[in-house]
Amino acid sequence: MDLEVEVTASQRRLRVDGREVAPAAYQGRLEAVVYSTDRLRVISGPMRERRSFLDRAGSALWPAYRQALREFERVLRQRNAALEMQGRDLETWDERFAELGAGLRRRRAAYAQRLQEVLRRGFRPAGETYEIAACPQVGLAGADELRQQMRDRRAAELQARRSLVGPHRDPVHLLLDGEDAASWGSSGQARSLLLALALAALEVYRNERQETAVALLDDLDSELDEERASTLCRQVALQGQALVTTAHPGWARRLAPPARLFEVEGGQVQAART
Repeated sequence: MDLEVEVTASQRRLRVDGREVAPAAYQGRLEAVVYSTDRLRVISGPMRERRSFLDRAGSALWPAYRQALREFERVLRQRNAALEMQGRDLETWDERFAELGAGLRRRRAAYAQRLQEVLRRGFRPAGETYEIAACPQVGLAGADELRQQMRDRRAAELQARRSLVGPHRDPVHLLLDGEDAASWGSSGQARSLLLALALAALEVYRNERQETAVALLDDLDSELDEERASTLCRQVALQGQALVTTAHPGWARRLAPPARLFEVEGGQVQAART
């Protein structure tokens, strides 16, 4: 199966075996796990970045997760609209919100647990330890709990005119040597944790789907020493296809073979000159 993406200044076109398709028909055919500097917001950015990281990766694995997320977001919008109207029809949406919210919480916590199992034995430079956990934990996120949270915050929600409890507000804990990664550790340690998460996501995907995702690794050599970065690239390549970018041609050439080298110049991609 041939997959194509054409991006221009005004549009994006998706093709499967040469035939242009809608985004919904393209989704799920190719999964990519990305490591890049702008993804550091997962480590140190707002909490929604951590929730989004889990939800996107979990949705790529399980269509039921993706459906649960879409249904919850739809009901969240409707419940927020009811709160904007100062409670009109609010009870109508509370029950559905509790059921869908509890289901999404369980799926998110279960995926975080799968990642944690890999992090425990995965990439850990300098012996650092990494942990990830979505709260509430599996088994503690029932609909009854969410109903009680809504009752406890009813007055505050009516005043704020939006939903203040639920999976869209839940924390995701990322720990580096037992401390919150957003407030502790160096820039290099944050990058190592992000890389460990990306590698864990690749392994969980491969174990669950019996196929590999594409690894997109940007500027990998900026924080890792040459030996470690080169070894890591080869390990990832053995597990599937990896696309690695760098601003240092000499470093890239030391990856070949088995790597194939390309240059980007003037917006054009071509085989690298030897």
